[in-house]
Amino acid sequence: MEWNPEDYSKNSSAQLVWARELIARLALRGDEALMDVGCGDGKISAEFAHALPRGQVLGIDADPGFIAFAREHYPAGAHPNLRFERMDARRIAADREYDVVFSNAALHWVDNQPAFLAGCAGALKPGGRLVASCGGTGNAAGILLVLCELVRQPRWQAYFTGFQSPFFFQSPENYAAWLRDAGFSPSRLELVAKDMTHPGRAGLAGWIRTTWMPWTACVPASLREEFTGEVVEAYLRHQPLDGQGWSHVRMVRLEIEARRG
Repeated sequence: MEWNPEDYSKNSSAQLVWARELIARLALRGDEALMDVGCGDGKISAEFAHALPRGQVLGIDADPGFIAFAREHYPAGAHPNLRFERMDARRIAADREYDVVFSNAALHWVDNQPAFLAGCAGALKPGGRLVASCGGTGNAAGILLVLCELVRQPRWQAYFTGFQSPFFFQSPENYAAWLRDAGFSPSRLELVAKDMTHPGRAGLAGWIRTTWMPWTACVPASLREEFTGEVVEAYLRHQPLDGQGWSHVRMVRLEIEARRG
């Protein structure tokens, strides 16, 4: 599976909006050291760099294409308090102590949350904060239902033999136990419903193409546009465009706030 950073950057406006909501909750002083886990194309890390003029921001991501894209679009010369490093969220190796570990729309890709939290605990100062948002229980259920139905159809079934979803949508109950085991004191664990909108069929197709790659990557490249189109049309039969031509997808975010003991 290979990400397309440029395509993702064009089709991830909802993730940026949600990240800004979390940033507002942080009430930053401006001098903190912050690690952004799963930084993707780097635009959210760059927002933090702007908000922390006397601080330092490290964006990490396991995908080398994202890191290269972020370094190109947010170079050190223009953002002296911002840098990017390739790093697996399950194997965080901090070069310093951080005041905040932040993550948005990334942790539902991580199959070992205890390993991630152990890395966070090692990276944070005593009393440091973990603030994150990721897909929670029930996230994107309408899209998942369409995909499950589509991959069983004769046209596509052969490409999905043995396929398993790579998403890990967690509950607050599971996460509370993992946080305590890692030495964190949770202050907020909440499932929050979000309405993700996209401009018409093309906007919805762009999001499917750039976020649901585990499915589209199973299909030969010559058929991916057709497969994506079928996902879009099947979903819109259940959830038609609104009167202004926007699509709507019900998302559920698990929002996490905790302090290291």
